[in-house]
Amino acid sequence: MTYSVRFAPEAAAQLAVIEAYIANAASSPAIASNYVDAIVDYCERFSVFPLRGTRRDDLLPGLRVTNYRGSAVIAFMVDLDAETVSIVGVFYGGQNYEAAFTAEHEQDEH
Repeated sequence: MTYSVRFAPEAAAQLAVIEAYIANAASSPAIASNYVDAIVDYCERFSVFPLRGTRRDDLLPGLRVTNYRGSAVIAFMVDLDAETVSIVGVFYGGQNYEAAFTAEHEQDEH
């Protein structure tokens, strides 16, 4: 069974910000592009093994997280019925992903 992998608009925007940050910090757009492309490739491999990572139902029901090269956290959700993996966030360099999902969850409750 192969799942489709989709990037939420927020995750796509986060990848663009990461690429711009690395390009500026490393003074190399090529390095930045290669790094972001590698993250995307890693995420696309969820199509074969979607249930990896750690469940974080405490932040959002169905949320899973995994690390990429120890410097990025990828947040995603798996819909077993629709055979879809949704990448909902990509956080780089120690960004507090937990706070992002806690704030979203609190807004949904109000």
